[in-house]
Amino acid sequence: MADHRDLDPIFPGRNEGCFHASKGPFRFVLLIFTCMLTFGSYFCFDMPSVLQNTFTAPSHPNSTGSCTTVDGKPIDKIHSNGTHCTSGLELTETQFNLLYAIYAWTNAIVVVLAGFLIDKLGNPIGALLFSSMCLAGTSVFAIGLYFKGGSAMFPIFLLGRILFGSGNGSLTIVQNRISAMWFKGKELAFAFGCILAFSRLGSVLNFLQTERFNEKYGLQWTLWGGAILCGVGVVCAVVASLMDIIGLKQLNKQVEMEIESKRMRLTDIKYFSSSFWLLAFCLMFFYIGVFPFIANASKFIYVNYNETFRFTKQESSYIAGSVYMVSMIFGPLMGLFVDKFGRRGILIFLCSALTIPVYGFLAFAPNVHPLVPTIWLGFTYSMAAASLWPSFPLVVEQATVGTALGLTTSIQMIGMGIANIVVGKMLDIITSQYKWKYVMIFLLANTLACVTFAILVNIDDRRKGGVLNHSPRKRDDSLIEGPGNNYGSISTSGYTKKDALLYDSSASIN
Repeated sequence: MADHRDLDPIFPGRNEGCFHASKGPFRFVLLIFTCMLTFGSYFCFDMPSVLQNTFTAPSHPNSTGSCTTVDGKPIDKIHSNGTHCTSGLELTETQFNLLYAIYAWTNAIVVVLAGFLIDKLGNPIGALLFSSMCLAGTSVFAIGLYFKGGSAMFPIFLLGRILFGSGNGSLTIVQNRISAMWFKGKELAFAFGCILAFSRLGSVLNFLQTERFNEKYGLQWTLWGGAILCGVGVVCAVVASLMDIIGLKQLNKQVEMEIESKRMRLTDIKYFSSSFWLLAFCLMFFYIGVFPFIANASKFIYVNYNETFRFTKQESSYIAGSVYMVSMIFGPLMGLFVDKFGRRGILIFLCSALTIPVYGFLAFAPNVHPLVPTIWLGFTYSMAAASLWPSFPLVVEQATVGTALGLTTSIQMIGMGIANIVVGKMLDIITSQYKWKYVMIFLLANTLACVTFAILVNIDDRRKGGVLNHSPRKRDDSLIEGPGNNYGSISTSGYTKKDALLYDSSASIN
């Protein structure tokens, strides 16, 4: 049985003032600023999706002479709509999807290294560094528009997405590390749920407002508006960093935090069990079905449902954003449900199997309102985020949790990057009117692969004792009473729950 001192909170209560670091008000104010770190960056992440028609439309729509105004001005410059036209950037579908692929691949490389960097330098430096990279990335992207029509525009766009990808994925690590340090028990679950909700709120507002803002103020101001929101993230990073430093000093924990975090070697990856790898690929195939779809959803809905429902571009953006809107609401609730219900293996299978009809509707039922599959996808996505990510700490040793989640994020991002390129190539190469149907079938195939891995996860878990499908009480008892498990062979003698929170810096909420 673990020593009771190992189960004490990281920050024991103090009695100095109502806004002392040991009190709830301090932690929850810190949580607000921590949540706001990625509000702007998640708003910016899917701005290309909302503006896909603008990014891929001809740069000179008046070649037929049918426009009386372009971009609200007399003749010259996206897509013709009556006699009032707008100028586009003339990107190919492959180039457009490469904006997402380059983000994912950058994340795949940086996210593992960022965990070690944050462990070494601390939360404040990590928050300031990576929020500044998000601001720099969105600013460079906006600057790229000044080279419209030239050969330099697209490379500058890519450079902006590389900087943005390096900062945003790593900034999520900082958020999770701050939450793990300052919250515990029920508060920890609530804190993670709030971070997810605020991130998705940024995504939802992007789908609701960006197209309208673009129509009123133009693309240049729209892109700079996203950069300004990332600037708000930098301000929040400054406040959160100062609170983190002041709080640790008030609790006399600063020196202890610098020396107490355990260090990991990347070579320990070789000890990861088959359960870890099955979960990682299960997660990758599920997310391949979600994010490449959302990246192209606005244009897909606008084009594919035009004859039946005649959506405007703005309405198409609203419908595409419903995936995030549903996950924003159900994400925290599903997290609490999984904490109470347990049985993650069963839930992983259910969320992957229930996603199959989504792509069936999108591919083969154009008369079904697209809100039906998008809301459905938002619900299964919430279930996946709540059941898949929390499963990894149960199948690896506590000392390797951070690296395990960082590696999983890398695998996820590599898969998503490849999928974005495949989707872009399909849309460019296939000239048939059914090309969007073939894209949905491709995403459906990835979902079927996810179901296959979910079945293998449950078979493997049952063979090893069924830890993923334990009830919460049974699982907690086994963690307290026994230091080992059947999933790994790394010795963690003397490693406490307190150490786990201090080390787990690469946890991801998606």
